[in-house]
Amino acid sequence: MNAGRWRSVGAVLLGAGAAAVTLVAGAADALVERGEYLARAGDCIACHTAPGGQPMAGGLALQSPLGKIISTNITPSRTHGIGNYTLAQFTDALRRGIRADGARLYPAMPYTSYAKVSDDDGRALYAYFMQGVAAVDRAPPPTQLPFPFNIRLSMLAWNALYLDDAPYRDDPAKGAQWNRGAYLVQGLAHCSACHTPRGPLMAEDRSRALAGGEVWPWYAPNITSHATSGIGGWSQAELVEYLREGHAAGKSQAAGPMAEAIDFSLRHLTAPDLDAIAGYLKTVAPVADPRVQRPAYAWGAPTDNLESIRGLPWPRSHDQLTGPQIYDAYCASCHQAQAQGSFDGGLPSLLHNAALGRNDSNNLVMVVLQGLHRHPDVHMPGFAAELSDGQVATLGNYLLHQWGNPDASVTVKQVGQLRAGTPGRSFLLTLAQLGMAAAVLLLIIVVVFLVRRRNRKHGRSMP
Repeated sequence: MNAGRWRSVGAVLLGAGAAAVTLVAGAADALVERGEYLARAGDCIACHTAPGGQPMAGGLALQSPLGKIISTNITPSRTHGIGNYTLAQFTDALRRGIRADGARLYPAMPYTSYAKVSDDDGRALYAYFMQGVAAVDRAPPPTQLPFPFNIRLSMLAWNALYLDDAPYRDDPAKGAQWNRGAYLVQGLAHCSACHTPRGPLMAEDRSRALAGGEVWPWYAPNITSHATSGIGGWSQAELVEYLREGHAAGKSQAAGPMAEAIDFSLRHLTAPDLDAIAGYLKTVAPVADPRVQRPAYAWGAPTDNLESIRGLPWPRSHDQLTGPQIYDAYCASCHQAQAQGSFDGGLPSLLHNAALGRNDSNNLVMVVLQGLHRHPDVHMPGFAAELSDGQVATLGNYLLHQWGNPDASVTVKQVGQLRAGTPGRSFLLTLAQLGMAAAVLLLIIVVVFLVRRRNRKHGRSMP
């Protein structure tokens, strides 16, 4: 073959090689991009980023009934993150709650939900965290739970009881959209981690899936298809609007952890995925709460109590202010005298608003204390610095009885606990520590018995 033909063949081979490299690079980029989307669906950044901290570098203190659990650094740092993890080790952490060093994760990291993630999506997530996230070489403070929960090996028994690590399998009796919604809700979106009640050992009560749960100090409401207790009265379009915008007129607006989930995760999902999630939720088995007499959004009519405060001087002690006085001073300028909100809907009505319609009033108190701060066009100031515990309780009860669920109430003690961020003592912690104390006592009894038995055998008696 002459030199010209060799050059021609070489050019062809080089061109083919360059094309192959381009294809491989393109495929790798596409995998990372897909992993980024899946990480958004999983809302990883919300828990693994501390206020003012760098993305995914950990350090956020997550409140739990056992104490604060500090989120870890999941950047590809080789010194303080997951940069040395293999795909298999990443998958074990994601779906089984096992770190690369073999230590067990606490289920504040929702691996019980992420277990549903497919192998392909796991690979995409791994590619994103290794190649699409900036490494941060900083270690967050360690989690320090009380004994015996500081022994991570205790999670081995918990996982044996409660972890189902089988990936999601499509239901052949359902369509593609329903299965996509089920995959997202049960897996990456980990809705059950907040919205499912938990038993005494902090495992999700799957017989009451999505029937409402505590994310202290917030309450995650019933999102089953029950018409009264859940979201059965919402249209699919209203659910999609809420998931995308954090607001559905005449129904509710998001606050607390749900607002974070929308801002960091749900509003970034594609329209088909949001529609799939809403469609699936509309089919979730209904679970009734016998305390609930009407849907949370079905309370309220435009009324006011202005006549009760006209011409009256404020009391000398501000703790003696009435509900109408506090509302007029702090709330009416935005929500209007009859709680109807602004004409354009930018400032929400308190009528037909789930914020005032639930039996659990923690969310109402938290919004009064902390306000609502989302993307730039949603802002409500908090009044923790202006209102005392007694004033917040007075205002909360006025709102509930005037425009909301009169069966709900707010107490001064409740406001104080929510303000301080100090939940009551955990039943699980008490149970575990009593169990450990009983085990130690039993061990002492056994040791004394064996010593006495040995002494009798050798003809000695104990002093």
